[in-house]
Amino acid sequence: MRIGELAALIGVSTRTIRHYHQQGVMPEPERTSGGYREYQLRDAVLLARVRRLTELGLSLAEVRDVLADSSGTELREMLKELDHDLACQQEAIEVRRARLAVLISKETPHPDDAVSPELAELLGGVPLPDSAMFRADRKMLALMDTTADPALKRQTLKMMSPLREPEAMARGIDLYRRIDELADADVDDPRIEELAVELIGHIPQEMAESLRGNLSAPGTHPSVGDFVAEMGLSPAQSAVIRRAMHLLADGRGR
Repeated sequence: MRIGELAALIGVSTRTIRHYHQQGVMPEPERTSGGYREYQLRDAVLLARVRRLTELGLSLAEVRDVLADSSGTELREMLKELDHDLACQQEAIEVRRARLAVLISKETPHPDDAVSPELAELLGGVPLPDSAMFRADRKMLALMDTTADPALKRQTLKMMSPLREPEAMARGIDLYRRIDELADADVDDPRIEELAVELIGHIPQEMAESLRGNLSAPGTHPSVGDFVAEMGLSPAQSAVIRRAMHLLADGRGR
């Protein structure tokens, strides 16, 4: 058989067969006087075996090792490892499908709704107001959810859990509303100081202490300004956040 005939018989491409030769999975057959590879029945049997093993998910390096082990012991161990990997993948797929089901159930899902199950659970019981402040918060939570160290993320979400209490949610929504009312206000509006103090009081105690430690670190204040400037808030609304952060960093307002 020529390479094209062998490829058609086993259902692979001629390029695949050549690749198997290069990787040492299949030995090169003898060539005819014209320089063509001449394949025998044993080559077809071997190629079929390689195809079956790769379809199971074994790599070519693993297939090469399996074919060199006539006892079958190595194959069994590899198959057990592969089965374990597939079980883990299946579990991960089920988790992803559950998250997709939640997103699909929304009439108009937002890209930031595609957060981790932990953050989704935290936000699950929170009414989603049409608020510039809420949108800024959601952006930052989604960023933290994606970039933070898993242990830090779990700790942060745990510290935020008191905000799900009905009284805290009502207070938070009222704060969002009143900060939204500053959309067209001047940066010297007297409400800014009042709202900054209330905002600090709304933050759970453990979270406030953690933020205070981070904000009081040397060189933090300039970066805080840059952070607030990119939240998409008006100058007066941004002033509330800046003032709250400075009060918190200085140990005041709570």
